Amino acid sequence: MLRSSIDLGTNTCLLLIADCDPASGEVLRTVEDHATVVRLGQGVDRAKELHPDAIERTISCLRRYAEAARAQGLDPSSTLAVATSQARDARNGAEFFKRVERETGFRFRTLSGDDEAKYTFLGGLLPGMKPESCAVIDIGGGSTEIMASSGGKSVDLGSVRFTERFLRSDPVTDAEFWACRAAVDEGLKEFVAVRARMPKEIQLVGVAGTATTLAQWFLESREFQRERIDEVVLAPGDLHRLVEELKWRTVEERTRLPGVTEGRADVLLAGALILWRATEVLGFRDCRVSTRGLRYGVLQMR
Repeated sequence: MLRSSIDLGTNTCLLLIADCDPASGEVLRTVEDHATVVRLGQGVDRAKELHPDAIERTISCLRRYAEAARAQGLDPSSTLAVATSQARDARNGAEFFKRVERETGFRFRTLSGDDEAKYTFLGGLLPGMKPESCAVIDIGGGSTEIMASSGGKSVDLGSVRFTERFLRSDPVTDAEFWACRAAVDEGLKEFVAVRARMPKEIQLVGVAGTATTLAQWFLESREFQRERIDEVVLAPGDLHRLVEELKWRTVEERTRLPGVTEGRADVLLAGALILWRATEVLGFRDCRVSTRGLRYGVLQMR
């Protein structure tokens, strides 16, 4: 059965069209998978409101996605469309989503942090992975989720949020970097109780743009090769090295790195810092990267 889903986050908007098991919603075959940097969370951490430019970028993207759904014979109103951190934080979020429905047909549901973590966990596991042996981390623009079969949590610790809050120079200063690292470590303390319920040797699985971008750069691949990225394992030492390389580069210099796009370059340091510190502070031996995520998990919603 052909179904579609949208994951609208703080930085990116993702569309998945897939053949699914009619009973479980599990993805059997990916038909189309689109990712667009819309930066809907631009300035939300400070202003608590969606910026007019961000609204226009996002609606333009969603119009294209509606056309893609219709081209596959799907009604946009049947798409499982979910929004995450920026929608929870913005005062004008409800007004924005009413306009989205009028102009595109997509009807969005705003996920709680707990639901975001739950469906990210379901969607992030790769074929053959055992749920009880894995924990999924999703570093978004506004929040980070860590989830395992024993439970999970969402914390306002995101790549866009922390870039806007701390990393304002180009390249960043040492003072900015250390302030950001200290804030990341402090935020990660909220996951300590969640981590304590997991087996010590559990496999951390990283999903979403930060993890997949770092993996593509790690592979030194100019092309996004899903099968190769899904095989990447990043040790804490690998992540530390990537963080140090990002730290001294300007945003423009980062865009020359394999896999680092213009819309990701400015926030990648904060995202990489969160992933590296999560492995260190929470005691994960490494991080396996997955190109799947929330958009796969929500297709299993009932």
